[in-house]
Amino acid sequence: MGVFQIAKDLFIPVPPATRREPGHLNQDLDAAQASNLNDSRLTKLEDNEDEFETSSGLTENIYDIGSTHRKLLNRHIQLIGIGGTIGIALFVAIGTALSHGGPLSLLLGYSFWSMIIIMVTASCAEMVCYLPISSPFIRLAGRCVDEAFEVTAGWNYWLLESALVPWELCLVNTLVHYWRDDYSPGIPIAIQVVLYFFINVFAVKLYGESEFWLSIGKVILSIGLIFFTFITMVGGNPEHDVYGFRYWRDPGPMAEFIHLGSLGRFQGFLACVISACFTIAGPEYVSMVAGEAVNPRKNLPNAYKQVSYRLTLFFLGGALCVGIVCAYNDPLLLDAITNSKPGAGSSPYVIAMTNMRIKVLPHIVNVMLVTTSFSAGNSYTYCSSRTLYGMALDGRAPRFFSHCNKNGVPIYAVLAALAWAMLAFLQVGSTSKKVLTWLVNLVTAGQLLNFLIMCITYLHFYRACKVQGLDRKSFPFVGWCQPYLSMFAGIVVLVMVGVQGYTVFIPGGWSVESFLFSYLMVFIDIAIFIVWKLVKRTKYRDPAEVDLVTGLEEIEEHERIYYANLEKYGDQPKKWYHKVGAFMFGG
Repeated sequence: MGVFQIAKDLFIPVPPATRREPGHLNQDLDAAQASNLNDSRLTKLEDNEDEFETSSGLTENIYDIGSTHRKLLNRHIQLIGIGGTIGIALFVAIGTALSHGGPLSLLLGYSFWSMIIIMVTASCAEMVCYLPISSPFIRLAGRCVDEAFEVTAGWNYWLLESALVPWELCLVNTLVHYWRDDYSPGIPIAIQVVLYFFINVFAVKLYGESEFWLSIGKVILSIGLIFFTFITMVGGNPEHDVYGFRYWRDPGPMAEFIHLGSLGRFQGFLACVISACFTIAGPEYVSMVAGEAVNPRKNLPNAYKQVSYRLTLFFLGGALCVGIVCAYNDPLLLDAITNSKPGAGSSPYVIAMTNMRIKVLPHIVNVMLVTTSFSAGNSYTYCSSRTLYGMALDGRAPRFFSHCNKNGVPIYAVLAALAWAMLAFLQVGSTSKKVLTWLVNLVTAGQLLNFLIMCITYLHFYRACKVQGLDRKSFPFVGWCQPYLSMFAGIVVLVMVGVQGYTVFIPGGWSVESFLFSYLMVFIDIAIFIVWKLVKRTKYRDPAEVDLVTGLEEIEEHERIYYANLEKYGDQPKKWYHKVGAFMFGG
């Protein structure tokens, strides 16, 4: 295949086919559409309108033409779910929370917020598993609540994910500075942008494979640091120091933050909860792959159910371990936070390794942090593009962003996400870097608002199901104790939206910059909602008229073809590393 053909397949969109009655394929594919399909593929479609075998042993159907393809397997989804929740903050930024609250406050704060995230996940999972379409929780916000609410949800999430793309690119560069800084920051940034381009523009399965392996690295790092904590605390370190829970006794379990006494200890706990709000990701990463998942109504519930285990093992385990290996008043920790030491230098684990005179492990940790940050940027690129794609499908963004290439990739939406990546080159200039820092800080509150949107959407979804007589017990995933868990989680998230920037209102703490960092996205979202509401004259959805059907036909067609092909062809042979991955994380 020539270069021009490859470029055509990547950048020239395939017009979507319109589904008609069987026997009318030629009516679905006009001349313009047929010209974008190669002869062999068109012949297979003409021989059997509903299905044809692919090299992976799965199937495609008429819905795959001009839209995203369902190529992500269960193992991809499982690891994307794990990788989406584990970020570099779990290993580095968590040290700031430790210094503010102490080990007990850190563990309690992360435990509390993990419970809230599990509630949000249970709510989101029920909606998405019932209707696993592209950008599901965003588009359901429009179907169940209000069109203006969907627009607000979509642009809020898109701004959040897009701004984090250049941030992660710069973070990788900072991690590399742990070893040396005698090079131009533009070099690693340019390399990452090129890699993101190739991973995201060819086929979604390439993204799935890359995240599968990168997420395994995150899992290994998380579990490895848990073992490191246990081994060293019982004396397995060069100093042969059996330190156990020493730092829980001296300097103590709870630190004082801002004020002294009981108020200071409470504020330390609150600081840990706020840290958890921006460290622990929710169900959004699993949700965003719903439109490209193979057999989604079976595989997605499994991924959502693993959230509670992941949160318990990785985040609660991490919060416990950090408080064991490092004192909240350790001079090296305080110095690293104050001077923003690059890479793993600010990690409580690396500080503990330094105190124990362990020389090799800090470099290994930094290597794993580089892959963790790269994976995060890759995920943000994917989520940014699929958010824009989902909005374009419903006319909430320019329609051309819904155009997909031959591989089922929304190419223009991906290019828009990569355009944000260009902002990373601001790091080349010391003053311009402040612009990027401002941008990321301004949209950070969008993560909390996203959780609030999910809870509100679910309450309306629940009401619509009840009014329309849908039996929730027949759904692939049924949230427990609903709608009460969603109500409670929504109230707590709403409170945290207001509380997360409370220090700006403390006497002597006022700063316009800090106020904007904490609350600007709230005002932006309110403005988006009001403007769209007034301009489009949208109406609040009557639960009896909520659309809970559109999209089910494609999903049911996919399932019918998928199971028919499994029965006909059976499972395709897997390579050894696929078997290992299937054994560890689901086939």
